[in-house]
Amino acid sequence: MLDAPQITETADQPTAMIHLTVARSEIQNVMGPGLGEIMAALDAQKISPAGPWFTHHLRMPTDTFDFEICVPVNATIAATGRVKPSQWPAMTVARAIYQGPYEGLGAAWGEFNAWVAASGHTPGSELWERYLKGPESGPDSGEYRTELNRPLI
Repeated sequence: MLDAPQITETADQPTAMIHLTVARSEIQNVMGPGLGEIMAALDAQKISPAGPWFTHHLRMPTDTFDFEICVPVNATIAATGRVKPSQWPAMTVARAIYQGPYEGLGAAWGEFNAWVAASGHTPGSELWERYLKGPESGPDSGEYRTELNRPLI
């Protein structure tokens, strides 16, 4: 289920991130370990997350995902291993909340992108998903909540 999309402004946000380029079939194998690596780096530097983690896709996924696993922070982290500091810029975005299992994200993105186009907005090539409620919250995947975002030109 996709909530009604809206247009909103984001604020600058420092993040800790890992950049990955993987085959579509590998996404589930790299996501958890990558997030764990970031969280371990934050813990070692005594820095707490400043909100839900997200994935920043540098382009619409095809058979290859070129993306960053990101965790917002309130302080700039020191680079360690694959974990790098980054700055998420302020921007205007189209945003909607999808509720349901991750397997339904493809269809939700299709519906959301159709709304963006039908509403006369021009999206950039990037997108991101912010994971508001997921497997850590319980076994019912119908309760997962994922925020879909498209920067607008």
